[in-house]
Amino acid sequence: MNSIVITGASSGIGYGAAKEFVTSGYQVFGSVRNEKDAERLTAELGSNFTPLIFDVTNQQAIQQAALSVEAIVGESGLTGLINNAGIATSGPLMHQSIDEIRLQFEVNVFGQIAVTQAFLPLLGAIKNAKHQPGRIINISSVGGKIAFPFIGAYAGSKHAIEGISHSLRRELQLYGIDVIIIAPGAVNTPIWDKESAQDFSRYAETDYAEATNAGQKYMLKLGKAGYSLEEVGKFIRKVFETPKPKTRYSLVPNSIINWIIPKMLPDRLLDKLIGKTLGLLPK
Repeated sequence: MNSIVITGASSGIGYGAAKEFVTSGYQVFGSVRNEKDAERLTAELGSNFTPLIFDVTNQQAIQQAALSVEAIVGESGLTGLINNAGIATSGPLMHQSIDEIRLQFEVNVFGQIAVTQAFLPLLGAIKNAKHQPGRIINISSVGGKIAFPFIGAYAGSKHAIEGISHSLRRELQLYGIDVIIIAPGAVNTPIWDKESAQDFSRYAETDYAEATNAGQKYMLKLGKAGYSLEEVGKFIRKVFETPKPKTRYSLVPNSIINWIIPKMLPDRLLDKLIGKTLGLLPK
């Protein structure tokens, strides 16, 4: 049986992917942060799902999880790793706290690197591995290429993941391990509930008060109209099983408007269009 580790499996894209891979006959090891989520997912997904309880910012817990997986898969190793765990906290960079910005990099970047390092031996990054090399999928975002206002820290972390993924893929050629980026646009996940719950009142006395509220409404509108978790889960599995995959995939609703045209426009023109939409142009 093929086995795969998926981080951030309790909800959102990670949950959609875990459900899809379990349904397709994989042994899925899914990371969650508490016992309650572990029990819920085990009851729902069945015997082909094994929870791993760790936070991606806790390196000791990650290493322990890797040992637990090794004890189960043995010399068969892992078929894949899907680095999905991540957070997004919005705010204008001029006023957002450094601690809040740093946490997004700790989770989205350093956490992903720590998980990858821990599971690489099980993916075949060792001499004389007795199984076929595995495959890594790193979940990026449209924000890894196009940085919308007020998600600077999140977009920055995803830009970092894009660069790291390309470098890592070239390094891991030595072992035959591939690294693929999947960059979704809007997906209808609980992250948008968290976005709507964010308190922007702390910016009420700044010059960005109206623009942050407009930006939040715009992002929520996009999110609620995004792809379903089932659609994204199927897309991830399809890419994972593609014999000769591309190095990067975008999955963007209304891609012509939300991806292709913005990528073609000059930066200065895109700046003005976004600025006009959110009220960020000088008066």
